[in-house]
Amino acid sequence: MCAAIAPRPGAGGCGPVTVPWAGRGTAVRTKSRKTTFSRAALAVTVLALAAAGCGKSSTESGGGGSSASAGTYSGKGIGLAYDVGGKGDQSFNDAAFAGFQKAEKEFGIGGRDVEPSDNESSADKVQRLEQLARAGYNPVIGVGFVYAPAVKEVAAKYPKVTFGIVDDDTVKAKNVADLLFDAEQSSYLAGVAAAKATKKHHIGFIGGVDVPLIHTFEAGFDQGARSVDPKIKIESQYLTQTAQEGGFSSPDKGKDAASGQIEAGADVIYHAAGLSGQGVIQSAAQHKVWAIGVDSDQYKQSSLADYKDWILGSALKNVGGAVYELTRSVVQGKPLSGEVRGDLKSGGVGFADSNPRYRAMKDVVAAVEKARQDIIDGKVTVEAR
Repeated sequence: MCAAIAPRPGAGGCGPVTVPWAGRGTAVRTKSRKTTFSRAALAVTVLALAAAGCGKSSTESGGGGSSASAGTYSGKGIGLAYDVGGKGDQSFNDAAFAGFQKAEKEFGIGGRDVEPSDNESSADKVQRLEQLARAGYNPVIGVGFVYAPAVKEVAAKYPKVTFGIVDDDTVKAKNVADLLFDAEQSSYLAGVAAAKATKKHHIGFIGGVDVPLIHTFEAGFDQGARSVDPKIKIESQYLTQTAQEGGFSSPDKGKDAASGQIEAGADVIYHAAGLSGQGVIQSAAQHKVWAIGVDSDQYKQSSLADYKDWILGSALKNVGGAVYELTRSVVQGKPLSGEVRGDLKSGGVGFADSNPRYRAMKDVVAAVEKARQDIIDGKVTVEAR
């Protein structure tokens, strides 16, 4: 199946297309419509995070509607629709915003990013994406699996617009890129770090919402921890059953859950809970135990500066790089579509080691690095469920 949206001069059929990733390395798009991230610029995920959350709920920036580098782009810019928690979550959404900003700057195009509303319906998401597409934004990206029904509906109405959806592979349309990440691999590294750092042989996992995607984080974390200590005790808790109940957007829920796990004896807690994770980190710091962040390098985030000494590391997901790369492919007239996946080997996921206290723990650092290399070399296979 051909991945291109519109025919291009000299584009003969659907042979492999080499796509540079943020200027480093290559990725190959094949007939199966599956793309692997090449060496990702993980710095994209932390770019401008200090500024995230300072804007309005919906922002629009300028740009001439043409690529400064190629002069062939005719869209209005990037359209970005945030997941639950919105901009300022210092995690998932802010990583997407970093890629949005980088693409705007480097390609000289405009952009609009739009916040979700409280207790919104699927119809609200459809309306949001349709407004962006109708206004001329290209690509239009939904941040989070909750956008799958909306992307599927709107992409069918606007076949000449490229759509992206983060963390979902169910849409399967010619003009949709499914931006996926092997989060179980980075979570495995988090598990190794936790099991090596704990003094009580007792750690914890807090997921935002009890859904299959977050089960992937837990599965990798458990496998990594048990590879170090098969008898380790692991607390596990999901904050809510649905996103509408605030599992990804309630720091108070995260704080209460973390306090409960700490009282039960856990001294390292890994969260995959979006904005709610700020409460997890706050509680861990107050009790002087380790927290492990997610998606972005949470040690570097300004809103968590008071607690950063207790952030052991963060399991990274290069959402910003995915947003940037999809935008570049559209600007260059070779839009990505189908499955676009990031893993440890490509740099699409990873583990942040910014905390000097972590780097001073030589045995922990060595164990995490060995685990990372073993996964890349195929010596260790991480199960997603």
